[in-house]
Amino acid sequence: HVQLVESGGGSVQAGGSLTLSCIVSGYTLSTYCMAWYRQTPGKEREGVAAIDSDGSTSYADSVKGRFSISEDHAKYTLYLQMNSLEPGDTAMYYCATEPGTCGPPGWWKLPSLYNSWGQGTQVTVS
Repeated sequence: HVQLVESGGGSVQAGGSLTLSCIVSGYTLSTYCMAWYRQTPGKEREGVAAIDSDGSTSYADSVKGRFSISEDHAKYTLYLQMNSLEPGDTAMYYCATEPGTCGPPGWWKLPSLYNSWGQGTQVTVS
């Protein structure tokens, strides 16, 4: 049973930085796609960034150059480094994973691709 637990959210002023963490347990596959999503009330969940098991990364256009996704295999942890935060980045952030590659370009943005989700961590930028 895969469990994902996010942390690191909080309130920050525009231009500031935050690093989100997602600890993964119960996952032993060597092939996977892991992603960060975000959601605001009344809107659909939006893919922010993804990392494939081969280390390749993908980003939403809105965060390219500001956010960086990475993972630490030894700590079973996924990270999202967020710099130059903007009020538009305010959302609940979720990590997600699925037992396969991230697929063709853009495929990683499909929420239905993922079968495990964390409970979310709130990021507020003012």
